[in-house]
Amino acid sequence: MKYYGGCDIGSTTGKAVILDDNGKIISSSIVPSEIDPEKTAKTAIGKALLNGNQLSYLIGTGYGRNEVPFANENISEITCHAAGVYECDPSIKTIVDIGGQDVKGIAIADDGSVLEFAMNDKCAAGTGRFFEAMSRIFRMELEAFSDLSLTAKHVIPVTSQCSVFAETEVISLLAKRNSPSGIAAGIQGAVAKRCFTLLKKVGIRPKVAITGGCAKNKGLVYALNQILRMEISKLPIDPQLIGALGAAVIARRKA
Repeated sequence: MKYYGGCDIGSTTGKAVILDDNGKIISSSIVPSEIDPEKTAKTAIGKALLNGNQLSYLIGTGYGRNEVPFANENISEITCHAAGVYECDPSIKTIVDIGGQDVKGIAIADDGSVLEFAMNDKCAAGTGRFFEAMSRIFRMELEAFSDLSLTAKHVIPVTSQCSVFAETEVISLLAKRNSPSGIAAGIQGAVAKRCFTLLKKVGIRPKVAITGGCAKNKGLVYALNQILRMEISKLPIDPQLIGALGAAVIARRKA
């Protein structure tokens, strides 16, 4: 049996997925990113290969893709996310990938290739880092904060377009004793609008999926669902692994 790997080195986490000859996922890993991307890659791959399997082909992806040791080649995370989503569900045509430090809108062609893409990497607002900062203001764990907006009776708008100014605005709103759940709903809505604007640049075609760690943010998924007026497709695997899965799928295809 031969095995094929994909390793996605992001700004906050490193991910690895291992496929067998039949294209079945036999193992995966998600680890916190180190300062050194190569160390992150070694940890992620090592954790996924605990059973001692040897890889016939390995592809690196993500912002640290050039630092993946033993990789046969590296490929853009945009291409890998498209391949990963297509592997999960070929009927999905639009992706919003929300990572730790950037947001991407990706349109997928009928063959799983990238039709068009747009990226917001100039501002941290709407990224994983932004949500981490917001959860700290609310003195909550990230998972609890992602659920908070779902209990809101009304939305309190958060209008600042900058992550730093948004923090100041949220602190001010909380100090005025506004409903925490309403403010959280305003935060989720503001990020959803940013994603919607990005998706309009690439063209929104059903079905739509969210990838990256922020896909686990239930409040954001709900807010984006409301703006798009269409259901967000649920992926069959952890959405954080999609880039690594796409890299492994391409590795298997090339080998």
